[in-house]
Amino acid sequence: MAERKGIILAGGKGSRLHPITLGISKQLLPVYDKPMIYYPTSVLMLSGIRDIAIITTPEDKEQFVRTMGDGSQWGVSFTYIQQPSPDGLAQAYILAEEFLDGAPSAMVLGDNIFFGHGLPTQLKAADARKTGGTIFGYRVADPERYGVIGFDREGMVTSIIEKPEIPPSQYAVTGLYYLDASAPDRARSIEKSARGELEITSLLETYLKDGVLSVEQLGRGFAWLDTGTHASLLDAGNFVRTLSERQGQLVGSPDEVAYHQGWISPEELMSRATRFGKSEYGRYLQRLLLP
Repeated sequence: MAERKGIILAGGKGSRLHPITLGISKQLLPVYDKPMIYYPTSVLMLSGIRDIAIITTPEDKEQFVRTMGDGSQWGVSFTYIQQPSPDGLAQAYILAEEFLDGAPSAMVLGDNIFFGHGLPTQLKAADARKTGGTIFGYRVADPERYGVIGFDREGMVTSIIEKPEIPPSQYAVTGLYYLDASAPDRARSIEKSARGELEITSLLETYLKDGVLSVEQLGRGFAWLDTGTHASLLDAGNFVRTLSERQGQLVGSPDEVAYHQGWISPEELMSRATRFGKSEYGRYLQRLLLP
């Protein structure tokens, strides 16, 4: 079976963050010490995924190429796919169909940040399911604001309800989806919603109907941050800063992940550290090479 490929959805206009997104893509805004897109990129890399498509707008593509390159600096490969208009999250699978070429995928939203000590273990559990789909549930205090998961004791999803008045659980659907090779065909089969979009919920419901949708619960010790508003963007930056300064460890560094995965050599990491040498990010990379 084909190796799982990654998709980072980094399109849209970022209108909720205007005026700061008038001249730059939302997913390239800084979250403390790194561009926002570094965080979802590192999640896919922690999964062992090395072939990644970045879906963005025609206007923003060059910004992403300038920031992210072709991926070789991290031992991965980036393919850039243009999204002419934002027609829903599920559209990503149709746009990426040629790139996926029959492979299963892991899609992460470009403005979502995931953190937790056991995260790689849960990512690998999702990756091990080669058929069906896996979503990640995160416990929230106000589930009525989200898409909410109902599930049984075996971890199988029984329902996904968008902004329910009476939530079936306190677990919200996060912006990380592990789907099998049927995702593009399923995305093409769903109808647009009342707001004219191919909804990710509608796509997931096709897996649910077939009884092949599982959930990984991100419990205590995990953080899931959505950076779609000015306040949540600031909160995310402060969260990353606090962890970095208290623990002396970076959050969401593709350079560090690539080095620990063995995808880049010590010499290649030193080259990256030298490039960023005047910043704390560069000094941190240098410290990784100390005995």
